[in-house]
Amino acid sequence: MTQIKIATWNINSVRLRIAQVIRFGAEQSPDIICLQEIKCLGEQFPYDDFRAAGYEHIEVSGQKGYHGCATVSKIPIERLPTSFCPVGEARHVSVRVVPNGSDDFELHNFYIPAGGDEANIETNPKFKHKLEFLEAMRCYFTERFKVGDSQQVLVGDFNIAPHENDVWSHKQLLKVISHTPLEVGILKDLQNAHDFIDVARALIPEDEKLFSWWSYRSRDINKSDRGRRLDHIWVSQALKTQALDGGRAALEVHRDCRFWERPSDHAPITLVLNF
Repeated sequence: MTQIKIATWNINSVRLRIAQVIRFGAEQSPDIICLQEIKCLGEQFPYDDFRAAGYEHIEVSGQKGYHGCATVSKIPIERLPTSFCPVGEARHVSVRVVPNGSDDFELHNFYIPAGGDEANIETNPKFKHKLEFLEAMRCYFTERFKVGDSQQVLVGDFNIAPHENDVWSHKQLLKVISHTPLEVGILKDLQNAHDFIDVARALIPEDEKLFSWWSYRSRDINKSDRGRRLDHIWVSQALKTQALDGGRAALEVHRDCRFWERPSDHAPITLVLNF
């Protein structure tokens, strides 16, 4: 059996927190790390640090000061030509993972737009942009499945907490972007259209609170625990066995990283795939 451990983490500036990513890599030994909100151009990305840590295969989609995604891997990867963002922002990296001795699969690393403050597409262009990005995702995966390429892994900061227990208070956040019924419904439509598996909720009961993000305004997240599950790992049905055979222990939200010095507001999530 071959195991591949994938991590996803909105790092909120990779150059500021490169030491944390390298520490995480050393402690948790993920084979692939998908980063969002790297906040740098491609030429500014800390390639040398990652290569020294064993991540020789690197694909970056960068933007000056904002957004950006990067996928770094110990396993060979091949960049896929993809286009999701309607306004051309750096919000995704798509690759084919080419491991030795197991099947290839596609890995899509997303930083879906947050959507601003008002859940109204008429008055808030950021919210409209978010919904258009989700529609672009739906269209892309419709085409991928048409050509029969169904081994897909989707990870990243989706900026949507879909279930009642993915937020600290369902009732209080129903009108707050990231948990509005409109966003949740569109994300669910995307999931259902291709029968994607939300791995966290396939392994952890929906009546259990599960968060990956806590506001910087929360001084003690363990005391208030006002979090949201904004970060996700989905797989296609063709990878159901590989994703779920390891049971609950295969998926972990690394909440302890939120207590490191000058942390990101997101915690990394890892999943072990069994091939």
